[in-house]
Amino acid sequence: MRLIAIAAGTLALVAAASAGAQQQPSQPGWPQPVDNNRLFGTAVLNQNEWRTSGGSDAYRWDGEGWYGDDWNRIRLKSEGNLMAASGHFGEAQVQALYSRAATRYFDIQGGVRYDMAPGPARGWLALGIEGLAPMYWNVGASVFLSDAGHAAGRFEGYYNLPLTQRLFLQPQFELNAYTKADPSRDVGSGVSDLDAGLRLRYEIRRQVAPYVGLTYESAFAGTADIARQARTPVSRLRFTAGVRLWR
Repeated sequence: MRLIAIAAGTLALVAAASAGAQQQPSQPGWPQPVDNNRLFGTAVLNQNEWRTSGGSDAYRWDGEGWYGDDWNRIRLKSEGNLMAASGHFGEAQVQALYSRAATRYFDIQGGVRYDMAPGPARGWLALGIEGLAPMYWNVGASVFLSDAGHAAGRFEGYYNLPLTQRLFLQPQFELNAYTKADPSRDVGSGVSDLDAGLRLRYEIRRQVAPYVGLTYESAFAGTADIARQARTPVSRLRFTAGVRLWR
């Protein structure tokens, strides 16, 4: 009987301690649990610039926005350029993607891409990975399958090197490749084109940062042959000025 009484008393003490622990979060001054499921969003226009070189001028944009939580997000991307001489789009595309966190630093993305220029409009299925690589490079790799049986790949990245608290130097690149030639869209098979740049920006605020820099555009393989036949430059080095916007 004495052992039973001791055991009963011990259980009562454990139950009381457990009840007290469960009541602690509601006590005044006790920190509340962090809400990891809160929805939020942001948008950034990394490239919002005018490129010029010997009369070959163009406006270039490249930006994205997303909305969701830490694990699941809806992401929209768009990039392209508007040629000053003709007033036509040299390139224009948009992507709508579902993004899921796969590791601490990388997201898996899947969705659709739609090209509006050059040439006839084209839709693609998109699958990729994007995140923060070693040395703090923001990188992304994607594959695309079009409604016309074409496949494409893209590898891109940029790095923000802080020179001061407001002054940043940003190297950037984007490399595209295609499995089939598509002359109606000025695209050849193989590694198609490279767009690279080096920009120096000053952050008046985090949301508004004017910049200047140099950009280099080059076509390769079949795409370069198409450019030569059309008597357009295969490569261009341009002075660039713009304003990076973030919300």
